This record gives sequence, C-alpha cells and structure tokens, in this order.
Amino acid sequence: MSRCARVVVLVLDSCGIGPAPDAARYGDEGSSTLPHTAAACGGLRLPVLGRFGLGRLAEIAGVPPAEHPEGAFGILTEVSAGKDSTTGHWELMGLVLDRPFPTYPHGFPPEVINEFESRIGRRVLGNRPASGTVIIAELGDEHMRTGRPIVYTSADSVFQIAAHESVIPIDELYRMCETARAILTGPHAVSRVIARPFVGEPGRFVRTDRRRDFSVPPPRDTVLDLLAAAGVAVVGVGKIPDLFAGRGVTAAVHTHDDMDGLAQTVRALDGLDRGFVFTNLVDLDTQYGHRNDPKGYGADLERIDARLDEVCRRLGPTDLLVITADHGNDPTTSSTDHSREVVPLLAAGPGIRGGVDLGVRRTFADVGATVAEALGASGTGAGTSFLDQVLRA
Repeated sequence: MSRCARVVVLVLDSCGIGPAPDAARYGDEGSSTLPHTAAACGGLRLPVLGRFGLGRLAEIAGVPPAEHPEGAFGILTEVSAGKDSTTGHWELMGLVLDRPFPTYPHGFPPEVINEFESRIGRRVLGNRPASGTVIIAELGDEHMRTGRPIVYTSADSVFQIAAHESVIPIDELYRMCETARAILTGPHAVSRVIARPFVGEPGRFVRTDRRRDFSVPPPRDTVLDLLAAAGVAVVGVGKIPDLFAGRGVTAAVHTHDDMDGLAQTVRALDGLDRGFVFTNLVDLDTQYGHRNDPKGYGADLERIDARLDEVCRRLGPTDLLVITADHGNDPTTSSTDHSREVVPLLAAGPGIRGGVDLGVRRTFADVGATVAEALGASGTGAGTSFLDQVLRA
C-alpha cells in the first residue's frame, strides 16, 4: 500500500562530497567535489540545502551545519563497479552491477569502427579519449569540410558522436547513434552512446542542448519497472529516460538546462496526484565538472538552491523529496573525468521528521528501496528502505 502520494528524487549530477572508501582503486583518492568547489569559490550560498542538513555531512565553506535541520540527512556509498552516470542511476533505483562497463583508453578497436563506418557510409574522425569541447575545437573545421562525424570517448564507458547541425542534421545524428548502439553489444556494450550536436564557426563552436543519450537497457528490473508494473506514474525529467533506455518511464521530459529541469519538475508535480518524479540536473557535470570550472559549478549549485523552494511549495503533507547525486566530478583536480565519491542524501517534505541522521548507507540502492516502499511497489531492489526513519508517526 502506498504510504506517500508522490516522491521526487532530484539528482545533482556529479555532486559528490568526498572520496569513496575504494577511491584509490579508481585513482580518485583526493577527490571531493562539493567541499573543494565551495573552497575554490570562497564559500557557497546554499540556504535550502543547508536547511535540509547538507552542512552536517561534510565541511562545506559557506554551508554551516544546521543546529536543527528541517530534513533527514546521510551519505550514500556506491557498491557497483564503476563511476559513470548509468551505473550510479541504476544503483539508485535498486540495480547493483558487479562488473564495470567497458572503457577504451586507446580508442575503439577496428572491428567496432569499421562496422560503424560501413553502416553509416562515412569515415570518422578522432576515435580517441578526449574532452568534448577540445576535440570539437581541434577537428570541427575538418568535420565541416569532409562531413566525417567526430567519434570520441573518455574515461567513462561512452561512445560519443559530435557533429555540426548544418553538416549532419540532428535526426541523422540520432540515427547514427542508434546504429552505434546496435553495434556496441556483448563485450563492447558501453553504457551510453551520446549524440553531441554543435553549431557555430571554427574557433567559436558551441555544443547545443539537443544532446541525447542512448543507454544499454538495464539487464534486470529496476524500481522504475516495479512502479510502472504497479500502475504508478513515473515521470523521467532530463536524461533519466535515456539512462534507463525508456524502461519503466511512463512520461519522458527532456530539458534544456538545469533551470528548465527544475521548472519541468514543478510542472510535473502540478499535473500529478500520485506518482514518482525522477529528475537529473546534468549541467553540474557536463558544463562545469568536465570542464574543470569550479566557479561555474558553484554558481550553478547556487542557482539550483535558489529554485528549490519552488519545488518544496508543491509538496503536499504526504509527499517526499530526496536530493542526492550519482558520482563525483571534482572540478578542482587535473582530471576532467568522473570521480569515485560518496554522495549526499537529503530527505525533506512536510511529513518528514527533521534532524534524523541516516548515517552512512551501504548502497545507493537504499533510495530506490525507499521510493518503492513509499509508493507501494512490490519489491525494493538491492537496497534497504529508510522510510520508517524519516516519516512522521
């Protein structure tokens, strides 16, 4: 039986708060995304997150530990192998992976690239790990002259295709991604194929907001599937539908940026009496973490915090808001890739007991277990629900 009318989970993409216990295995011992960002900015103004208990989780400049937090607070530890968005989100929804997705530090092998070129009828440029903005700046001019798409990867399990919208129309770029997704199976089943459209002139290229992620489908049911099977509405906002290959999502809402993500979350709540709204705010990761821009990262966090009250005003007496993250991406380190970090867990809403310390949780999947129990789904995935700890009697 449902114990909450609606649940909202907001994922602050990449907003880790310190190295995970196994960070050394990933070369991420010193990473601490939010604390380092706050220090680099000379402090952050995050009154809403602070009110919920964020300052009780780590030393964050500008966010003192609230004496009487309005929310419940804790820390989530990832147990799945890997540190990419797909792995993090799947674990949040109850699916733990024991093997990481394949990565390609030397580019994709000939059997992948040759097959891709044959199917799309074009040769490719690049085929190496790179920052997206850097490789577009380097190869964009040649791409425009030759029509050859730019293929690149990163430390994450991704096959990314960049193309100028005037050279390869967006629908054709999406078809190329679908072709790549069909090829990348078995030992080459990367977590995501990503369309990276851009516009502009050489020296002034700009990526557009028509990015799309083509994820490998989850190998087993997630909490989203369990909710949908129980007849519960599941609204995926931002890149959520892409990360789950559409599985378990009953309404998909793509967004332009993080402010639009919050606006669409509010709109979803306005049109929903019962159900789950699952939102990813991706700019923290793509615009600032991957570009080593702590000032931009901090400014975006402050903009997000300033809009959270709009979400909170929509929460009814039996609604639950959970705020968390999927991995780290410390913009103050030399790396431009994700980092293996623990992430914040904040729970709030009119019916939530303030000041509850949820401790250090064993797995991200505790979020999914809580969502499932709150909305009356059968099964909770790999996690343990904390619903009884946070709901008022």
